[in-house]
This record gives sequence, C-alpha cells and structure tokens, in this order.
Amino acid sequence: MKKITIVAGISVVLLATACKTKEFKMNAEQKESVSNKKEVVYQVFTRLFGNKNTTNKPWGTIEENGVGKFNDFTDTALQEIKDLGVTYVWYTGVPHHALIRDYSAIGISNDDPEVVKGRAGSPYAVKDYYNVNPDLAVNPANRLQEFEALIARTHKVGLKVIIDIVPNHIARKYEGKNNPVGVRDFGADDDVSVEYKRDNNFYYIPNTHFEVPDSDKPLNGENNPLIDGKFAESPAKWTGNGSRLAKPDRNDWYETIKVNYGIRLDGSKDFPELPAGFDTKSHQEHYAFWKGKDVPDSWDKFKDIALYWAAKGVDGFRFDMAEMVPYEFWSYMNSAIKTKNPDAFLLAEVYNPKEYRNYIHLGKMDYLYDKVETYDKLKEIIQGKSLPDGLSDIQSGMADIEHHMLHFLDNHDEQRLASPEFAGTPQKGKPLMVVSTTISTSPTMVYFGQEVGEAGNENAGFGTHSRTSIFDYIGVSNHQRWMNGGKFDGGQLTQDEKDLRDFYKRILNFSLNSSALMGKYQEIQTINRKTTQDYDPGIYAFTRWSDTQKLIVITNFSGATTSNFELKIPTDVIQKWNLKDGNYTLTDQLYHKNSVQLQVLNGEGKAQITIAPSESFIYQL
Repeated sequence: MKKITIVAGISVVLLATACKTKEFKMNAEQKESVSNKKEVVYQVFTRLFGNKNTTNKPWGTIEENGVGKFNDFTDTALQEIKDLGVTYVWYTGVPHHALIRDYSAIGISNDDPEVVKGRAGSPYAVKDYYNVNPDLAVNPANRLQEFEALIARTHKVGLKVIIDIVPNHIARKYEGKNNPVGVRDFGADDDVSVEYKRDNNFYYIPNTHFEVPDSDKPLNGENNPLIDGKFAESPAKWTGNGSRLAKPDRNDWYETIKVNYGIRLDGSKDFPELPAGFDTKSHQEHYAFWKGKDVPDSWDKFKDIALYWAAKGVDGFRFDMAEMVPYEFWSYMNSAIKTKNPDAFLLAEVYNPKEYRNYIHLGKMDYLYDKVETYDKLKEIIQGKSLPDGLSDIQSGMADIEHHMLHFLDNHDEQRLASPEFAGTPQKGKPLMVVSTTISTSPTMVYFGQEVGEAGNENAGFGTHSRTSIFDYIGVSNHQRWMNGGKFDGGQLTQDEKDLRDFYKRILNFSLNSSALMGKYQEIQTINRKTTQDYDPGIYAFTRWSDTQKLIVITNFSGATTSNFELKIPTDVIQKWNLKDGNYTLTDQLYHKNSVQLQVLNGEGKAQITIAPSESFIYQL
C-alpha cells in the first residue's frame, strides 16, 4: 500500500456540532447499562507495579530483578491513580499461577520449567483459583489476607477492583489446595479413558503420554532438577489453544490445558441452549432460565470461582479469551454474578466482530475489547497505513453496541503505544488517546506506564521487545521514575514525561465529568473532506452532545505539520443544537488556554481552526 503522509498529531474537541451520518441509538437493554458518566479502567500488572529494582537482568530472579507486592499499592499510590481520572483498577495476574520459585515450605509444589513460560510465569496459567500469587505477598503464607487488605484499601479511596478469570484453560499442573469445603478439584472426577465426556473438565488423548514441546531452552539453559525433557501427564490432555497433540508445538499454549464446557468433538453443543428471543432478556431472566438446569461440571466450577471472589469484594472480572468458551456458559455465569452484584463490571476478551452481539446480548457481557475495529484502525492511521475516514464507518457499524466496546491503546498483550513499533513517540500517541477516549460512551482503559510514555524497551528474557513482559521479573523504567522510590509523586520524571501524565490526567478527568461523552455522536468528517479547503487527509472530526453540553472533536494525526482550515459544521447539527445565526465562543476545556469563534450564518456553522502537531484541545460552546 502507498504510504500516506499525514499532518501533525493533534486533537481538538470543540463544544458544539454534528454531521450527516448515523447517530448512536441505544435499545432498552443498553440504556439500562449506561451509567451517567464514563468509566476508566487502569490496568496494572500487579507483579511489576511496585518493583523499585532497576537491574533488569534478562531472565533475572526475584533476588536479582525484584518484584512488586500488594503492599506497594499504598494509600498514596491508590489516591494518585484515582486522581489520574480512574474508576476501576484491574489487578492483572492476581490468581495463583504457575511460576519458577520454591514455595514448598508453605505447601506449594514446584512447577516444571518445561511447562512454564518465563521464570515468573504466565498469569494466564492459573494453578489455584482459590488463592493468589505468592510472589505478591510480603508473607507468602498470608498472601490471601494481604490481597484482601488491598481490596479494602482500593475501596477506601473510592476505586473499584477487577481481577482476571481465565475459564478457557488452566495451568498444566493445577492443584486446588485451597478449595472451599465441598469443591472438587478440576479433573478429579473425570473419566480419562475417553477423549470427551460432557462432565469431564478436560479433553483427553487416551492411552498417550504428554510430551514436552521442542522449544527454547527453559530458563535460558539454567540448571534445574525438574528440567529433564519430561513432564508427567498421562493420559495427555488437549492444550489450552485447542491443540489435540500429545506433544504440542512450541507456539501452542503448551503451559495450559483446555477446559471442556460441553462442546463435543464435532463442535456441537451438549447442554441446554437459550430459547429464541433471549438476546433481549435481562440478566434476571437469564438467571431464571438456568435455575435447575443440568449443565456441564466445568460451568459450576467456574461460577463458584467467580462468586467466591465477588464475595471477597471484587467488583468485576476481565475474562480471558472469552470467545473460546460458549456464550451459553457466559449467560449462566454472568447472570449468577449479576444476581449477587447487579453493578459488577464484566469485561471480555473477544476478537471476532461477528460474535460481538452474541457475547453481549446472549452472554450478558458488559464490555468487550474494541481491538480489531477501533484499536487496529488507530494503529494503522498513526503508522501512515490508513486514513482516518474509516473511523466513521466503524462507529456507524457498531452504533447499536458502541457502549459495550471498551477502548484501549495499551495493554499487557499489545505493543506499547509509545514504542517504535506502534506510535513511535508518546506525543504521537496523544491524538489516538483523545479519539479513543471521546468517540463513544464506552469505558476507556489505560495500562500502567502508558501515561508516562513507557515504551517496553527492556530485554526481559522470555518477554518480547516493545511489550512489557508478563513472564519475567522486570522493572518498568518510566513507571519507576513516576513511582520515585515509593513516593508516587513523579519526582524522577523528565519534564516531557510530567507533561504527558498531565495530558492523560486532563483527558481522563474530562471524560469522567462530560455529559456529552455519554450522549450522541455524529461525525463531520465527510462534509469537511469533500468541501473544506486545506482540510488535510490526516484530520478527523466528529461531534458529541447532550442536553447540557455540545462538543466538536478534531484530531490531527500528523506528527509533523500544523494545519489551518475553516471547519464546517453542517446544517443538521446546527438545527439539532438549536443554534441561531450569530457568533459563539468555543473554549478549550483541556488546557483552558485557547478559544475560537463559531460563526453560524444561514443555518451553517464555520470555525477557523489552527491545529499543531500532536496537540489536543477540547472546546466547549
């Protein structure tokens, strides 16, 4: 594709205007779920957040590279997170997962490095769902109590708590040593003589031993008594990504086992299905439907896990690879969660747009990742591979579910926004942040370190460059400068990093308090691209409004060029806003240093705009 050069990455939000495209319209179910303000999720990789060690030795041990603890989330740290403009903290990597460290003194078995990724282990290979990662506790024997104290501290400052649940797969060596009374362990009652049985928790490869995959040297070649080319699993089980090989490929999720939800070998469903019309039913009606139904054993196990954590004060869950689990199960579990806590925040990792509505309406998910639509498009735009015009088509295509599509630019799976592989600089990421935050009513998510320009440059060992490693003990350099030895005051940040964090604080707090961002959307891109002179191809404009607030958002995705043009506000927007001919002042709400004049003449609006590289404004009428 021909490379596209676009103008300086700037964003402008102007209070007042709309355009001749579809507006968001919500059905009754959506209106029930829409709060009166935006929500903001701050994802922290719990193991890394409080780590003050800057050694960063590839494949380093805890002793060499350090590790963050639950206690590092002090009252001060949590207050700073809240003041950034956050409503939920997603503590990633809390459930006890497989890792390479000897905790046998407190009754935890050692994990085989040949079925663990990295030294610190993948947070998505959970070893015991009824306890937490011992690495995160000052006293590992009291790790659950330390996490309960963190829940209480988080609530005390007015934030809510999200943790992961990973229903599709569990660690190869799962050991439920902390199961509540009456809870049977995964696989304890399985018939291992058959490949599939509805109430088996796993799929099996009968009469076949598991074989360790051909992969890079575990622990980078370090000596370990458990590294012997073998792992005892007989019969072998299917691997987490669905591989049916007794010897998984090195690129398979070989550290995990696939959980059986009653999907037969031919893909058919071995459980009750939802009746027609249940896409419009409430969670109460879903809950009533499942009451007394005979469902696969794995369904009950994971429902009990979710309710266990909800009872401890967890306010919501992020469900890993939710589309690999049938949406009927989600209806069953999520309706049970919502029955206990109607305000629970349920976020799912789903990447298939054709399935979005099934997981929202039938699976009763609150939110899904807006990854393959908005995120991917924004990444293409900032890399010069695409023009921003396509954002209008995305918003139009998802108008009925836009509130449910959580927006993000950074998370533990993706390349860091500031990395050379993504935006290139933190400044070039700013216009993406403005669009991502303001274009819909959906929640916004920020990954810790994003707000100070973390680029993921470290060579952590198993982890991948440009992504902050989730498999290794490592320090996150930009974040550590903000943490400033536990003061959480940004004392070691450069001026550019301080300015960047100030930008994030401004845009996130504005989003929390803006009624227009919970109101209507209409793009004004089309008319300006067709009729406005000097309207650069890298500019994108849209409007948001409520009864009490009217916004125009203008973004310049170019990182190099200042653009000057006369923005047109179409007649239908002027009519919807009940603006009469005359002059109106549009005042910047982001930095409060700039105003422009909106002239309405013969029912059409015009405003002279000067927009600089990677700059953002929010104007209010």
